[in-house]
Amino acid sequence: MFAIFLKFAENRPKAAEFMDAHKAWIKQGFDDGVFLMVGSLQPNMGGAVLAHGVSRDEIETRVNADPFVVEGIVSAEILEISPARADQRLDFLMA
Repeated sequence: MFAIFLKFAENRPKAAEFMDAHKAWIKQGFDDGVFLMVGSLQPNMGGAVLAHGVSRDEIETRVNADPFVVEGIVSAEILEISPARADQRLDFLMA
């Protein structure tokens, strides 16, 4: 499982120009069954993604393809989590 933090960077003013492509990237992550949740980092710091079911290399490749990352609008930090215990509603993460 991965927690990905997409923090605004120097090219933040270009965000509006690439927002549609970024949203398409997010949609693809959900369509592929990799993304579990996306949301905003508060206060207005960028975004976060929870992802699962792929290797470290695969998530790095996916994150590096985000148009916001490509254009330097955000910098990405990927944290890998090895779940040890979870609520039964999250059992699928334990596999």
